[in-house]
Amino acid sequence: MTEPEQPKPIRSRTRDAILQSLRAGVVPRRGLEHIQVGRAREVEALLADVERIADGGTALRFVIGEYGSGKTFFLHLVRSIALEKRLVTVHADLTPDRRLQASGGQARGLYAEMMRNLATRSKPDGGALPGLVERFVTSALKQAEEEGRAASEVIEERLAHLSEEVGGYDFAQVIDAYWRGHDSGNEELKADAVRWLRGEFSTRTEARQALGVRAIVDDESVYEHLKLMGRFSRLAGYDGLLVVLDEMVNLYKLASGRARNANYERLLSILNDSLQGSSEGLGFLFAGTPEFLSDPRRGLYSYQALQSRLGENAFATGELIDFSGPVLRLASLAPEELFVLLRNLRHVQAGGDPEQYLLPDEGLEAFMAHCNEVVGAAYFRTPRSVVRSFVNLLAVLEQNPETGWRDLVGEAEIEEERNPDLEPLDDGEGGGEDEGGAAQAPASPADDDDLTSFKL
Repeated sequence: MTEPEQPKPIRSRTRDAILQSLRAGVVPRRGLEHIQVGRAREVEALLADVERIADGGTALRFVIGEYGSGKTFFLHLVRSIALEKRLVTVHADLTPDRRLQASGGQARGLYAEMMRNLATRSKPDGGALPGLVERFVTSALKQAEEEGRAASEVIEERLAHLSEEVGGYDFAQVIDAYWRGHDSGNEELKADAVRWLRGEFSTRTEARQALGVRAIVDDESVYEHLKLMGRFSRLAGYDGLLVVLDEMVNLYKLASGRARNANYERLLSILNDSLQGSSEGLGFLFAGTPEFLSDPRRGLYSYQALQSRLGENAFATGELIDFSGPVLRLASLAPEELFVLLRNLRHVQAGGDPEQYLLPDEGLEAFMAHCNEVVGAAYFRTPRSVVRSFVNLLAVLEQNPETGWRDLVGEAEIEEERNPDLEPLDDGEGGGEDEGGAAQAPASPADDDDLTSFKL
């Protein structure tokens, strides 16, 4: 008879990283496998997307969930799966200064942030772009040695595939410049090549002086360079590129209707390319709230072409599901799943040692009952505040061993998550600045069809 497997201890570094992140209300960068629960069908659907990208295909998903429902955690989990499947990943949060389409440098700023966060399995926390280029050069040198050819000839042959794409000639020239710097020991040339690939050159003159190329990554060419980076990742020996963009609701918040529509047009072109399979080894994950998707004035549904493509399956009602479309809605956690999550957090806090648990299962049930009494059923939909409160409870119990858990559970303060995206926007449709930065006249109160000032 075999003995039951003993629980594995959790390293203090991982334990502290998880607990500190959750107390701050952010997603941990490591140790996700210790706390992940539920949403198995959603993870399975995204795993199929990752495998499709690795097979040279394309994929695109809009991950939609309530504010505080765990979208960012879900994205981090999918990113970690993609890295294990030999994909390269880039990720960034959209902000007022970082968006998909612009003319004032905001799109290039988003691209630069993504490239700074470029990650591989060996470097999952970002900063892997130089290593990606180095891997390409190293593999080309190995092939040249095996075939008895000049390294420059092999590199030129490989880069010929990139030169056929839009913007690919300059991209290939920059990679070639990196190879020349590698071959001659010119570290400055290598650094300039990486700067160009990161989108850090602001003028064409500067890029021409440093690398001899006549183009840079600008607002208009961000999507083309993402496609090039996807193909280059495959040339470097990886299976593709996954682009993860969070906080898409910042497009919904844009004051200018013209700027918002320009970004929705860019999303439409990305969606069309993905649905038609015209890219290679490239996938996109966009995360946002239900308002970002379905608001008829500012959301994606305000753009007719996007609404028709993102419409959900009319047969998937009630308990019927369909995870094959571009929109993936995150379901609420079931009570049983939330109980498992709290149990996992207790296990992490104890460093993986059941002997160090600070409260029994009875305490977990009492805490859940308290949450239901204070917040109601909403705590299943948006578990972030519940998790934060529970981690705080564990911290107090750990530092005050003389205190019983029964004395604290009923005093836990849990606030219902409130979505700031639902707060009234203080500008009219078309107000603010347009793409060129010129101020537009604010809309009159009569133009505001939200009727925010109407009272019965």
